[in-house]
Amino acid sequence: MTQPSAPADRTATAPAPTAPAPSAPAPTGAAVRLDGVTKVYGRGTGAVHALRGVDAVVPRGSFTAVMGPSGSGKSTFLHCAAGLDLPTGGRVSLGEQDLSGLNEDALTRVRRERIGFVFQAFNLMPSLTVEQNITLPLRLAGRKADARWLAEIVERVGLTGRTGRRPSELSGGQQQRVALARALVTRPEVVFGDEPTGALDTVTAKEVLGLLRRTVDLLGQTVVMVTHDPVAASYADAVLFLADGQIVDRMAAPTVERVSDRMTRLGAWA
Repeated sequence: MTQPSAPADRTATAPAPTAPAPSAPAPTGAAVRLDGVTKVYGRGTGAVHALRGVDAVVPRGSFTAVMGPSGSGKSTFLHCAAGLDLPTGGRVSLGEQDLSGLNEDALTRVRRERIGFVFQAFNLMPSLTVEQNITLPLRLAGRKADARWLAEIVERVGLTGRTGRRPSELSGGQQQRVALARALVTRPEVVFGDEPTGALDTVTAKEVLGLLRRTVDLLGQTVVMVTHDPVAASYADAVLFLADGQIVDRMAAPTVERVSDRMTRLGAWA
């Protein structure tokens, strides 16, 4: 697949708002923190060490990309950081809360109320309208949608006038916009993306990456995105590189060229 072009100037990707954009809250502290996190699947000689003593801090109000070769531990990193899976050892914190001490019911509440997810598969309910798909996490939590916030995110992701449609009436890019709006509707502390542009064409991928970038710049959202694409990673503030279950490098202000070069020198390829 031909890669989408990288943002030449991030400030230029944001369209002029029709009304003054809300000031993004000043980022303070860590949104997510991993301390000595290990994850082992299986036992004995068949055990697989997916993560090996990972330490990482994701600042609030930042966009962090996670990269690495196949089998490096990217997906396991995301699953542990997002509370989808419990680490074998170490500690994962969302804000000031230690997730490793929570039972499954408590983890479910955390994921539903404090975390947003955007995956490569859009995971929309085909029988529901766009608006019903967006507000589904709120209904599951027994909460009503804030009409003003719902209208704002619908406008920001470019779905105005389409809220009554079904997913089958939308393009792939529009469906991913619905998924992003659904991730934002609960005002989560962190949005986790697992290859969110992997199923999109290059033009649509660029649009979705620009939307993710603007949620950070204009709304103060924290985004953590697993990707294999150096172009996608170039939209982030920083890139964490994993190899063989360990973080081996961190790059600030990434560019396509620098990320591509670093990816050729990870793990066994170093």
